[in-house]
Amino acid sequence: MSEPQPTEVPKIEEPKFGFNDYAERLNGRAAMIGFILTLAIEFFTGQGLLSWLGLQ
Repeated sequence: MSEPQPTEVPKIEEPKFGFNDYAERLNGRAAMIGFILTLAIEFFTGQGLLSWLGLQ
């Protein structure tokens, strides 16, 4: 005789912290924006980012 199967699927909440889809998506978008801004600074100023910041 087989075991009875559950009739409902449990509702599992997404974690509020750590590696979850929302955090990874947000991190990726922030990285893309930062990369594009770095390229724009280098293009419009004619200097590298570190030179533009006065660190080199």
